[in-house]
Amino acid sequence: MIRIYLLTIILMMAVKGYSQDNILIAKGEKVTKAGGGYAFTEGPAVAPDGRVFFTDQPNDKIEVWSENGTITTFLHPCERSNGMYFNKKGELVTCADLHNRIVAFNMDGKQLILAENYKGKHLNGPNDLWIAPNDGIYLSDPYYHRDYWKADHKEIQEVRGVYYLSPEGKLIQVINDYKQPNGLIGTPDGKTLYVSDINDSKIWKYKINTDGTLGDKTLFAPEGADGMTIDNEGNVYLSNKYVSVFDKTGKKIASIEVPEMPSNLCFGGKKRDILFITARTSVYTLKMKVKGVY
Repeated sequence: MIRIYLLTIILMMAVKGYSQDNILIAKGEKVTKAGGGYAFTEGPAVAPDGRVFFTDQPNDKIEVWSENGTITTFLHPCERSNGMYFNKKGELVTCADLHNRIVAFNMDGKQLILAENYKGKHLNGPNDLWIAPNDGIYLSDPYYHRDYWKADHKEIQEVRGVYYLSPEGKLIQVINDYKQPNGLIGTPDGKTLYVSDINDSKIWKYKINTDGTLGDKTLFAPEGADGMTIDNEGNVYLSNKYVSVFDKTGKKIASIEVPEMPSNLCFGGKKRDILFITARTSVYTLKMKVKGVY
């Protein structure tokens, strides 16, 4: 009877998704606070050298975390940057919703506007982005009203959509049936895109077509996400009430508790084995057995 009881408990843990924490997290490691005192942290993006750039969005700052534990300011102001990602040129591409556009900053802070309108109207306020291997950019464009928008900010999109900005600079809408798109991430082979409909508590999986459009829409996970990332095993990490981890088949395999509600995450460090989590007023790190792919 005892053996049957123990087997039942193990099976219940597997269903709940906690059984594989030990194959993800390095032995003896715990979530550790790396910095605090911010208004709201977001948009972590790993640089080629392993440093993680993140935003303190309400304070209009981009900060930089280094593996030695230091945090310094990269840029202030930064056009209210939110989601961010490094392109192949080493530029930091950001969802800058002060003027509702996508911009790129070089490491000297010089800015280049990549996209700001669709069919003659403002974007709603780009929130998160992922850059595909071909340098095309997928970006979510929900609507979160900002007090700092000027009075003439009226010509916004009717659809809270997801867009694809081609390497040639053409912006097309690729998703138009969400309540509120938010986090998104693609696989390193450029064949699959995961997108969160955060207000519908769902993650959808798509095939990426050669022209940047999306197909084969499939429900991947019954949870929404503010931010997402992927490890080298193909596991997908979601930031919501905690950090949820789903394997490539859509099975939940882990839940990682964080002292504050996570907003976004990425893998950082020179070996890409440190899970970096932005969470409200603080940022946190966790040493992992798995590694990031970006």
